[in-house]
Amino acid sequence: MNQQRLKELLNRLVQKEITVDEAVEKLKMLPYEDLGFAKIDHHRSIRCGFPEVIFCAGKKPEQVAQIFQELAGSHLTVLGTRADEQAYLAVREFCPDVRYFAAARCLVYGMPEKPVFAGKVLVVSAGTADLPVAEEAAVCARAMGNPVEQLFDVGVAGLHRLLDRQHLLVQAAVIIVVAGMEGALPSVVGGLTDRPVIAVPTSVGYGASFGGLAALLGMLNSCAAGVGVVNIDNGFGAAALATAINRLIHNFTNNAR
Repeated sequence: MNQQRLKELLNRLVQKEITVDEAVEKLKMLPYEDLGFAKIDHHRSIRCGFPEVIFCAGKKPEQVAQIFQELAGSHLTVLGTRADEQAYLAVREFCPDVRYFAAARCLVYGMPEKPVFAGKVLVVSAGTADLPVAEEAAVCARAMGNPVEQLFDVGVAGLHRLLDRQHLLVQAAVIIVVAGMEGALPSVVGGLTDRPVIAVPTSVGYGASFGGLAALLGMLNSCAAGVGVVNIDNGFGAAALATAINRLIHNFTNNAR
């Protein structure tokens, strides 16, 4: 059950197309479904605006496939992150229409054909080595209903590459900036725009980067205003936060009309 289907159900009840008892039967599904190895939160989309997302790493392919199948039966879009080829092949047995984005390591069933929100999410990455995390952010943001534009390999070692595309910063509603090494790029972007900037540190770098800790601390200590930080390599988390911002803008705009 998601918000759209809940509204459709209530509209059918108001129009007397179904009885109260029939509506109750459709709403009898528990807020979660116990599969033994997992408890699927079917009502998360009602509370949070998007269905439960499957973190595939650490799960057996058949477990991912079963969770995916259950969610696909109740939701228009299902997203799995940190998926490998084995998980994809297992899910495809039950959901032939699932798509595998190898660079992003994401599985998506029911990718929206058109964005739900008007505000563009711009995903910026410092270097090519940061692409897996940047791709995860971009794919997840699209799956969640955002229009997405990508600007890759514009790190501070060649700042002119970013300045040449500075117009993209002012066209975006939210900017996700992905960087490893010293993690300086979000501060630069934050100093060039009034848009909210979501910084994503990556584990890319030499020994003293400490697996992304140096980038994380650098971003947390940013002197640029309006920069928020998610966890190391957490492209999904950045996409979810960008979606929450876009949803708030969307709801405010619609309620003001």
